[in-house]
Amino acid sequence: MNSLIKIQFLIKFDTKWLTDYFNIEPKVAVYISIPILLFGLLIICYISWLITKKLIVTSINRLFVKTKITWDDILIQKKIFDKLAFIIPAEIVIFTLPSILADYPTISKYIVTFTTMVVLLVIIWTVIALLAVINEIMSKSLIFKDKPITSYIQVLNIVVYFIGGILILSLMLGKSPLYFLGAMGAMTAILLLIFKDTILGFVASVQMSVYDMVRVGDWIAMPKYDADGDVMSINLSTVKIQNWDKTITTIPTYAFINDSFKNWRGMSNSGGRRIKRSIYLKVSSFCFCDKEMLTEFKKYALIKEYIIKKEEEIKKCNSSLFNEDSDEVNFKSLTNIGIFRIYAENYILSNPHINCEMATMVRQLDPTSQGMPLEIYCFTHDKEWAKHEAVKSDIFDHLLTIASQFQLEVFEEPSGRDFRSLSAITIQKPILN
Repeated sequence: MNSLIKIQFLIKFDTKWLTDYFNIEPKVAVYISIPILLFGLLIICYISWLITKKLIVTSINRLFVKTKITWDDILIQKKIFDKLAFIIPAEIVIFTLPSILADYPTISKYIVTFTTMVVLLVIIWTVIALLAVINEIMSKSLIFKDKPITSYIQVLNIVVYFIGGILILSLMLGKSPLYFLGAMGAMTAILLLIFKDTILGFVASVQMSVYDMVRVGDWIAMPKYDADGDVMSINLSTVKIQNWDKTITTIPTYAFINDSFKNWRGMSNSGGRRIKRSIYLKVSSFCFCDKEMLTEFKKYALIKEYIIKKEEEIKKCNSSLFNEDSDEVNFKSLTNIGIFRIYAENYILSNPHINCEMATMVRQLDPTSQGMPLEIYCFTHDKEWAKHEAVKSDIFDHLLTIASQFQLEVFEEPSGRDFRSLSAITIQKPILN
């Protein structure tokens, strides 16, 4: 009330001053004095904004910088207090303008409404920035680092925008916010259609978080979307994956609920990374070992004890079952494929890069048209891709090369050179009728 009396007195004073010194009519003097007062009000608002920003906000920022806490630095980076500085000049306008324009309530009402809308926009702007701060703080926390926090923050952003939009519309049209909520209820079907992907993404994010299906940093493979790499971010509507060729694949969040994918997190958290590869050997190269072959194989330290032990067992078995006059076909004997399998197994177990505490074996699979697969199954200590591949390559380099020492042949499809050699032999030695 006192401010209203002061403003009215100031208007009368200005009117009187203009009338006395410039001989202006009282009605015209009022029209001239009002712009002068509005201009003065703008100057006051600007000064108040400068005082708030330069003194109060700057002091708060300096205080927060000196603290050991890290989250307050994020508040400064997002300029939270700089945004709030706009509210004080707006409030000055809201409280003083009705007094200045007391004779013009319609104009005063429109300007106050517009200023109130500006305050609401600043508040929405500030709340969104605060949510961004919360998102950044929680993402850096070890507890929430692998959780889809961004998805929940985006949902809250939508809620803030929705509430802010309703409040602004209610100010513009002079309606109660409940009126717009009722209208939104009638448009539920349309809203569900518009925000279908957002709703599906939110539900999928919740399911992924509850069941711990995907985390930020997981290595996943999704062949349907040609994605194979690390998860960069999980948002409300999309999941970004950086593939190994450094390309980025964007996949809808709800696709992780509807489609299948492979998560390599179990391997990353385990004690090793698996090697599972086969060597295809020609069955025609398999044979029983004679004394000369066994003598040669005993030179290999990895199988020497095995051969000696097996020779003793076979000798006892043969002497108990058959006499000396029996045919050799009735006697048991070692095979080159069996000895090679034991050699490969011992070679892997002696490799310091292999985790022998996990499943380790060399086994024969069902024979195929390409020969008999001899599968190497083990786990490397190092799970890094390049180092894992290096260990695997070293193992198979050795086994593929030394197979010939056991009189075994590795299968490979005939090449053009093989066909040319065969044709040359045929020409040199023609088939006689």
